Amino acid sequence: MAALLRRDPVRIQVPASSANLGPAFDSAGLALDIVDDLVAMLTDDDGVLIEVAGAGADSVPLDGSNLVARSMAIGFAAMGAQPRGFILRCNNAIPHGRGLGSSAAAIVGGLALARALVVEGETLLPDSMLLQIAKSMESHPDNISAALYGGLTFAWTDEAGMAGHIRLNLHPDIRPVVAVPESGLPTADARSALPLDVAFEDAIFNVARSALLLHALTAEPCHLMEATGDRLHQTRRRPMYGPSLDLVEVLRAKGVPAVISGAGPSVLALASAQNMGLVAEQAGTNWQVLPVAMAGHGVRTVPIGF
Repeated sequence: MAALLRRDPVRIQVPASSANLGPAFDSAGLALDIVDDLVAMLTDDDGVLIEVAGAGADSVPLDGSNLVARSMAIGFAAMGAQPRGFILRCNNAIPHGRGLGSSAAAIVGGLALARALVVEGETLLPDSMLLQIAKSMESHPDNISAALYGGLTFAWTDEAGMAGHIRLNLHPDIRPVVAVPESGLPTADARSALPLDVAFEDAIFNVARSALLLHALTAEPCHLMEATGDRLHQTRRRPMYGPSLDLVEVLRAKGVPAVISGAGPSVLALASAQNMGLVAEQAGTNWQVLPVAMAGHGVRTVPIGF
């Protein structure tokens, strides 16, 4: 029997995220309070009608290949739902191609929209299943888990290919600041720059700092400078985002724990109240500098008139 569908429009919000946080490649994610706002309604007409405002409005497709729409279709199929068509409106605040989890937000947001449009969708598509579907589309669970659960997440994939996660809260003394450059970088291009093999000592370096990172982010921020060191991915991508890595190095030299956000080219500074201003000062006029709180909520349904 096909799942029952809701006729009223639904609205969800899904946060941006910064992955890796230095050494924890493809595993750490921090949800950021920059949200995409998505509204959808089922129709009796075949196909989809899509409107996009904000980030990506001039570049994302407006048909079934749109990532949010594609994720909705996959979500409906997972629940045994068969809508004829739907209207989708996206008001995007998450910059595209900047290493801030826009694709993860689109995937998680689309799946959550589909779930909200199905009667008993929370039972048919619980978060644990949504995580697995989203991970199969994104291939790594770091941004996905942050977008889904909010907060600070560490995620992994087991031997069977199933994603798992833990969720933590960021220490209150840490004030995330994001510096976003004018031009972007496709994640696929950034990943292609990484080698298949790494030196044993570099792997040891990152393993040690990933363990310290969890403690520094939640209990003792004084260790953040050491905990955010990396030898696996950032310097290997320097040709793709030289100015970004230059900014990271300048900030670190001035005592601000800074890293490349995800695949870049945005920079994430894990600042304190005392040094937040240094980020804008060092970035200059070619960057959009955004002090931004951790998003305590992951994807969630909100009232239409909210």
